[in-house]
Order: sequence, then C-alpha cells, then structure tokens
Amino acid sequence: MTQPRPFDPERALALAARTFEIEAQALLGLAARQHAGFPNAVKAMLECRGRVVVMGMGKSGHVGRKIAATLASTGTPAFFVHPAEASHGDLGMLMSGDVVLAISNSGESDELAAILPTIRRLGVTVVGMTGKPESTLARHADIVVSSAVDQEACPLNLAPTASTTAQIALGDALAVALLDARGFREEDFARSHPGGSLGRKLLMHVRDLMRSGDALPQVAPDASFTELLREMTHKGLGFTALVDAEGRPAGIFTDGDLRRLIERGADLRALTAGDVMHARPKLIRDDALAVDAAALMETHRITSVLVVDAQGRLVGALNSNDLMRAKVI
Repeated sequence: MTQPRPFDPERALALAARTFEIEAQALLGLAARQHAGFPNAVKAMLECRGRVVVMGMGKSGHVGRKIAATLASTGTPAFFVHPAEASHGDLGMLMSGDVVLAISNSGESDELAAILPTIRRLGVTVVGMTGKPESTLARHADIVVSSAVDQEACPLNLAPTASTTAQIALGDALAVALLDARGFREEDFARSHPGGSLGRKLLMHVRDLMRSGDALPQVAPDASFTELLREMTHKGLGFTALVDAEGRPAGIFTDGDLRRLIERGADLRALTAGDVMHARPKLIRDDALAVDAAALMETHRITSVLVVDAQGRLVGALNSNDLMRAKVI
C-alpha cells in the first residue's frame, strides 16, 4: 500500500465537487437511456400477483435493500433476498407470480448467474437492472432496465459510486411510477408509517388523545362558583365544562375568564357556574382526526376543545399540550 499524501483540504473539496458533477451527469444521462424497459418493468410490478423480490450482491445488494424498503413503503409489497443465501434455501421465498428485480452493474455477478436459470423455471418475471445490455443478467431477464453510467466518480474509475447512485435513482423512479399508477395517497403512506409524523397526523384520532372519565372537568350549570373553581383546579386543564342534564355541553369556563372576573371586582361568591360560562363552546367529535382538532384550535385561537360523541354528549376534552405531546403539532 502506498504512503498517504499530506491532507489537503482544498483537494478534498475539489474531489467532492468533481464527485457531485460526475454523479449529477450520470443521473441526467439516465433519463435518455430509459426506453421500453422502464415502463414494462413498472407494468410487470403493477400487475404482479405476488411480491417484488429484489436481489443484488455487494454494493448492488445494499442498494437493493433500500429499493425493496422504498417499494414496500409506497404500496408495492417487496422484500430483499441475498443471492448467495438464495442458492442455499432462500429461493423457497419465491413463488409463481412474483417479480424478481435483479441488480448488477456488470450483469456478471456469479451468485446471481448461478440462480437465474432456477428463477426462470419458477415462473417468475425477471427484471434486470444492469449497466451492460449484453451481460448474462440482461440475456436471462424478461425485461431490462439500463443503469449504465459513463464513468464512476472514483478517481480510479473502479469503486461503485456513480453506478450505485444511478441504481438508487432508478429504484426511486420505479417506486414513484408505481405509487402514481396505484393512486397511492397520503393516507396510504401514513398507514405504512404509523410511527412517523405524517402517520401521527393522519391516523391519530381525537379519542386517542382526549382526557376522559375522572380526568374530565365538568359541573352542572347550577353549581356554585366555588364548586366550579374547585373542579377546574383539581383537574388541572385550565377550564371546566358545564354539562346539562342530558350530558351535553352547555358552556365552558376557563382560567382566563377567572382572571377577567377578578379584574372586574365581581362578587364571586354570589355567582353560579351558569352565570359565568361561555355558551356554545367549540366542540369536536371523538372520531375526528387529531389534526382537525389542532386546526380548530388554531382557527379560533383557543387552547382547549370539548369532545362529544355522535349524540352530542360530552365524552372528553383536549388541549394543545395533549397535541404537542403526541407530536401532532
């Protein structure tokens, strides 16, 4: 191994810029290389009765894992199978009706070449993603998608760099074309990403976050002001709901209302809950999305909202802190 040269930050920056330039050109050239193979690959995956099984060795294998994950998260059932493991039993994961996406820049990966004849006999469609149209992979594939690049970003033109960038971009392009063809929507994406911020916004309902039962501050309109204040203080939500005999919200009283009463010098002991409540409080259904509750609060510049069921009965309460803890806002 040769001795390393003294570190030169300017050379490092220049090589970075050159790498970006080569890989950008590789991606721009990729579009011109796509002909019938790309839409045929999309059609095969769209009509697939089974799963898309992605295979690749080395760096192409790492790319393949990413492509399989992207496909699976955007509505196309997919998983990765290592070609070397496939020849030792993992081919049992394949079944008739699957589509195999085999990735190899050279198209001459020994591990892939060894199992391609067997894969063909299983009755699956093989899509070959390769940079060499005359390769073994291209000859055995039903459909060929070109991932060819003019040069690698590696100064030696050896390490897979621009070629793997092209493979990733092609995988993304397949996923985008497929999700568009499937009519894949934000709600569909959220269902496969329930732990993400979009999943929380689109899947979490008010009933999942609301305070209910003993945690819900509520009194009757004829309750004394002392009882009203005790309920609001004990439950710690900064407000109390006023509920009629049928269990429906009649009004709301907040700590802001309390401050304003004190500033006016009102005789609090002579008041009832009904005397100080705000009638027609803002309500939201328990089956509404939590993001809708956030929008309601923002529109009316309030920090709390009462939650009702389909019959209009009070079943809970929600405030902005609840939404922030759940990362809805």
